[in-house]
Amino acid sequence: MLKIDNLHAEIDGKPILKGLTLTVNAGEVHAIMGPNGAGKSTLGYVLGGRPGYDVTEGSVTFDGADLLEMEPHERAAAGVFLGFQYPVEIPGVSNVQFLREALNAQRKGRDEKPLSGGEFLKLARAQADLLSMDHDMLKRPVNVGFSGGEKKRNEMVQMGIVDPKFAILDETDSGLDIDALRIVGDGINRIMRRPDKAVLLITHYQRLLDYVKPDFVHVLADGRITRSGGAELAHELEAQGYGAVAA
Repeated sequence: MLKIDNLHAEIDGKPILKGLTLTVNAGEVHAIMGPNGAGKSTLGYVLGGRPGYDVTEGSVTFDGADLLEMEPHERAAAGVFLGFQYPVEIPGVSNVQFLREALNAQRKGRDEKPLSGGEFLKLARAQADLLSMDHDMLKRPVNVGFSGGEKKRNEMVQMGIVDPKFAILDETDSGLDIDALRIVGDGINRIMRRPDKAVLLITHYQRLLDYVKPDFVHVLADGRITRSGGAELAHELEAQGYGAVAA
């Protein structure tokens, strides 16, 4: 589904990714772990198409198409979803309006009919129920006044609504208490654990991986993957630290 070959990327002329290579097949969950400054979030932003992140070498294909040639909205319509470590607040825009516009924009990009207001509201409420989110939060401005856990839960509702093919989740466990972590982990499994989907989990810690079991764990250090293994590698990192394992 995703093939990254010798990817180099920089910000303001500073190299961040320095030859990263990775293949993710449909049906797989890959975890990317590494110390601060290793390039984990940069990888997510490059795949999502965030402006300011310049690819200087290498290639990325998604379902055989050149991902780097697509605009961000085209990547979304193709099935790419990027979850943020710190979801932003959007004052003045209701959650339900934002989510409906996001879904219908993607449906339009795939030449599908938009959902009516009633059809969308039924879908949004069903997804909110599955993530134990109060329906009133759908009416509030996007993430305004939400706790850290509520923002992440709201993002999982969004992921359930747009139903992506490939999800890049950047430190989704950040700011979550034990109960919220379980709910979010269950949401990821419910939405994305399918033979035709794949997940790239970017995290510092093992705890999310107790709920979302990865098929592969990769250590990212100084802009490249330095080691790969199974789920047991995350436990090794937790016990020994990145310094002992990443080299």
